[in-house]
Amino acid sequence: MLGYKNAERVKPSGLELVDRLVGVQRVTKVTKGGRAFGFSAIVVVGDGKGVVGHGLGKSKDVSSAIAKAVEDAKKNLVRIPLLNGTLPHEQKGKFGGAKVFIKPASNGTGVIAGGAVRAVLESVGVHDVLSKSQGSSNPHNVVKATFDALLQLRSAETVARQRGISLDKVFNG
Repeated sequence: MLGYKNAERVKPSGLELVDRLVGVQRVTKVTKGGRAFGFSAIVVVGDGKGVVGHGLGKSKDVSSAIAKAVEDAKKNLVRIPLLNGTLPHEQKGKFGGAKVFIKPASNGTGVIAGGAVRAVLESVGVHDVLSKSQGSSNPHNVVKATFDALLQLRSAETVARQRGISLDKVFNG
């Protein structure tokens, strides 16, 4: 989450966060007494108004892995700029072998996205968006690639402030 110029961290207190389970993996550790099974869960939490975070939890049983993932997700919440239920501009994100492309869509389009990308975008509160996930389909990396794309988004106000020009000049040159 760090390393992005305009990533605004958010405290979880006072927010009505909804968690969405992206995936649960059963992991096996082979010991001399046989196989020891554990679970890793990846969860996305968001308030549907531009605040979102993701977390990973590991445990011997599924429910505590999910609980740990939700706690982890609440620790790294960020605010994403939204514009009328969609994104301010198109953006590409990359993490490991996963590449994600997200593009704003007109009103009424809906969320055109697959599995992990859909979970993240719906948690943010985006209602109209087009997306394409390329490369790796590993949900951990797809979620992080989606966050990479979302954290690079800038609203028109932010662009104007960073360039030191008026909002009108951003759009009309």
